[in-house]
Amino acid sequence: MQRVCKRLATVALRGTLPARFTRSGLFSAFSTSSSQQRVSRIPKKDVVTVTEAAAQRIKALLENKKDSKVAGVRLGVKTRGCNGLSFVLGYQEEGKGDKFDEKVSAHGVDVYIDSKAVFYIVGTKMDWIEDDLRAEFTFDNPNAKGQCGCGESFNV
Repeated sequence: MQRVCKRLATVALRGTLPARFTRSGLFSAFSTSSSQQRVSRIPKKDVVTVTEAAAQRIKALLENKKDSKVAGVRLGVKTRGCNGLSFVLGYQEEGKGDKFDEKVSAHGVDVYIDSKAVFYIVGTKMDWIEDDLRAEFTFDNPNAKGQCGCGESFNV
């Protein structure tokens, strides 16, 4: 089998591959041109999951902000705290930010993820908790290997 695959790959590179192989997409990696766009059949999963409660709180924060240039909130991480990294939230202005930043749209709000933070927070669930003692955004990060006692910082 390995000998057959090497033979077909060699023939494909020479351009003499029978049409039945090229049409089936068997060797599409050899025949893609720069104008063709690869389309994945697997749906893209969001970097961060935003709950309904978090989305409602973000909407309230954006409505209170009088600046019309605000497009959403920006989520990132900073090196601080007793355990290494801490989540940072801020406002995202339209047209600002890095071209590699991720945009998550959920429940009518946009959350922009800093491109440098994606590695640390992929798969995180963002929620808003409001009870008798606290009112805060919480982040359930599956990548965190440890947290400090108060839960403000984490390490990966």
